[in-house]
Formats: sequence, C-alpha cells, structure tokens
Amino acid sequence: MSVQVHGLASLAELFGDLVIYRNLEPVDRRLPSFREAWREMGLDSPRRPRKVELAYAKAAIWFLQQARMLERPGVALQELLFIGDTLLSDGNAFRNLAGEAGWLAWAFIGAEKIAEQPRLTAHPDNIVTANRWMLLPTWLAQVLADGARCDEQSVLLIDVDKTALAARGRNNQAIDRAREEALFQTAEAVLGFDFPRELFLEAYRELNQSRYHTFTGDNQDYLAHICLSVAAGVVTLPELQAALAQGVLRTFPDFLRWVETRPLPPGGFVSMQEEVHAAVVAGDPTPFKGFRRQEFRATVARMGHLPLDRPLSERLQQEICLTQEVRDVARWARQRGCLVMALSDKPDEAVLPDAAAASVGLLPLHRTLTHAVGKSVDLLLP
Repeated sequence: MSVQVHGLASLAELFGDLVIYRNLEPVDRRLPSFREAWREMGLDSPRRPRKVELAYAKAAIWFLQQARMLERPGVALQELLFIGDTLLSDGNAFRNLAGEAGWLAWAFIGAEKIAEQPRLTAHPDNIVTANRWMLLPTWLAQVLADGARCDEQSVLLIDVDKTALAARGRNNQAIDRAREEALFQTAEAVLGFDFPRELFLEAYRELNQSRYHTFTGDNQDYLAHICLSVAAGVVTLPELQAALAQGVLRTFPDFLRWVETRPLPPGGFVSMQEEVHAAVVAGDPTPFKGFRRQEFRATVARMGHLPLDRPLSERLQQEICLTQEVRDVARWARQRGCLVMALSDKPDEAVLPDAAAASVGLLPLHRTLTHAVGKSVDLLLP
C-alpha cells in the first residue's frame, strides 16, 4: 500500500495529555510538577536538564513510573520501547533512559529514504535504524522475539518532532518551514519589515548544522538570536566564523558578551538582547520566548489546513501531518496494556497557547487536529 491520507487525528489520540516538554512540567495535571518533585527524582538541584543529560533520564524515568500508577496502581514498569528519528540525540537519550531505569529496552530510529531498499540496521544497545517508517512492525516482531512482553509493565515512549509529527524523510520540510516563518516574523518584529532576509537565511542555514552545536547548544533560541545579530549588522557571518575558528568564541554566553561590546542598533534589538541575556544568566533554556510563541502559531497554522483534494506531494511539503505508522503502533501498544507517553525537547512556548492564542481558539499542539499520512501497518503488527 502506498502512502495515503488516513483522516484527521491529533497526538492526544496516541497518548492523551501524557506528554512532557522541555521544562519537564507534565501537561497532564494528575502528575506532580517538576518544581515539587525534583528531590524525589534524586536530582541535585531544581535546574531543568536537557534531553541528552543523565539528570533528564532520572526525571523522565520518575515521571514514567508516576504515569503508570495513574491507570495501573501497583504495576512496576520493566520494559522500554522508544521511537525517535535521530541516531545521535534520540539514541543517546534512549541509552541514558535505559541505563537509568535498568529495564529491558529497545529503540527504533526512523527516517524515510525511498531511494534505498527497505532495511533495518542494528546498532549497539538494542538500537535499530530504519529507512522506512513502515518497518515499525518488523522491528516489533524482532523485539517480541527478543523476549519483550509489550504489556502493562511496558512503556512505549515516542518523540514528537519529526517522529509522531512530520516524519523525518517524508514530511519534515513542513515543520522546518513553520520554524522559518516564525524566524522571519520574529525578525520583522525586532528589525522591521525591510530586514535583510537573505543575510538572515544565509546565517541560519550555515549555523543550523551539527558542527556548530558546541557553539549554538543545538538550541533554536540561541540560533535565532545569533542570526538576528548578523541581520542587524552587529556582526558578520565571516567574522563570527573566524572568531569560532580562533577560539575567541566557544559558547552562546560568550557570544552574548561579545555582542555587548559592539554598537547595537536602536529599537527592538536592544530590548531583545537584554531579554535573552537575562534569561540565559537565570539558566532558562528557552530565553527567546517571543520567537517560540511565533513558532507555536506558525506550527499549528500548518496543521490540518489543506483540503482533502490537494495532491499528496503538496500536503507533505506544506502541512504538518501525523505519522500513520506511529499512530498504528501506539494503538497496538495501548491495546496490549502498554503505557504510551511522549517526551519532547520542544519548549512549552512552542507547543502550548499563551492567553492571546487561546483567546482566538488555538489549542495545544498535541490537541490540534491534522491529517494522518503514511502506510497503515495495522494488519502487519505482530
């Protein structure tokens, strides 16, 4: 069966409100907040760790156990099944989770590559990469053959961006376009409508690469601020690259201090610089909240907005779709009694409406309807 549209659905169909975003505050209010529970998690401080840190794994495992008790009191989790889209970040997060929990654990890392023959590739630590999302049932059959029970003592943990939504290799362009729109809207608000778009985009496309992650922290807030600084003429991209090569700059806080030694354009840039700098000093991993609120609006505007008669190719380019294969696997897991939950490094401001957005009827990202697209794997599941 080819890729096709399978009607409207939302992420909440997969896991309800059992989703935890970057700030580790559960959307499901039946769960304790991170502020209340960080000591119980065994953490040293109330600082909110990022997804690839060991401290994050401690917090996540604690939340998973608490979530299991909501519907299955007295049942202890013993198995972890993980679905993501990047071998480096998702793979490392999975290893941390499995190591912290001490459970049996398996991971599927998917990315559609239709020019290749379908295949699963095994990696250490029970991680499998796949070049088709429709290979999820094949992976599950292997997991069951390895001794997994996939029952009420199991958790299926699903990544959100480019996994459950906007499947990598198939539909990820739509979510990238939403972020670019948010970046442009933010730049217009800070620099004016006539800001140099090509200069901004050149900086973004160059710096939004893994080789710059030590500098950018793989953080879109940091990247947005850096690109605005280039577009505003505070620094040039070649000058920035030279400073990185010479070791003058190493991290984003270095960049903030560097910017403050330079003449700054009047107006919105100064207030933006002050806001971001203060948030970074306070340890906030989401310092550019104005950009993230724009990202939320741009993202949900691209969900479920195209009529059914639009060509599939257009939908995959323009609309952020639910991944049907992941949807089917989540249904299968729930039917077997598994806990199904989502973890995402997206900040709350990019996934939950503020008062202004809620007042015009916008729903949280995970409750916004969109079209499910993919190859149904329901009949193939073991």
